[in-house]
Amino acid sequence: MPLLEERSLTLPDEAATARFGAALAGVVRELPPATVHVQLSGDLGAGKTTLSRAILRALGHAGKVRSPTYTLCEPYDVARADGSPLTVYHFDLYRFADPEEWIDAGFRDCFAEPAFNLVEWPEKAGRLLGEPDLHVLLQSDMAVADVSDMAAERRIATLRAYTPIGITLLNAC
Repeated sequence: MPLLEERSLTLPDEAATARFGAALAGVVRELPPATVHVQLSGDLGAGKTTLSRAILRALGHAGKVRSPTYTLCEPYDVARADGSPLTVYHFDLYRFADPEEWIDAGFRDCFAEPAFNLVEWPEKAGRLLGEPDLHVLLQSDMAVADVSDMAAERRIATLRAYTPIGITLLNAC
């Protein structure tokens, strides 16, 4: 599927990442039941899990948001804006050594039902995941005014929309 639109955002701190996650979650909560597929890429420590937690909290999940690094997938039940149920599948494919593990794990079923699929490390599944609605690449921006203040390290989020749903998500940010 061809790229429809691309945009970059600067996330100067964790609060900005939380606002970004809340904006994405706000759109997801308003969408009619559908399969929504968002992929998060970036190096270790780039903020993928931080963004995932922000999205899940903004969707209304009040409990602990566990990183699915070892379980590979954590399901969450939240509600859409109209009160109807919304299932969220949070994947972390970091431990995959081969894309075929995606098939072996049986996760394809999660993409066959109306759900919000949030996938960290999608490149580990190769082309088996297909194109997402939205792909977010998180990168550290080391061009910080005061390098001695590591808390000031910024992130750059590059958003790429591949579907009309992806454009709707992108435009919320």
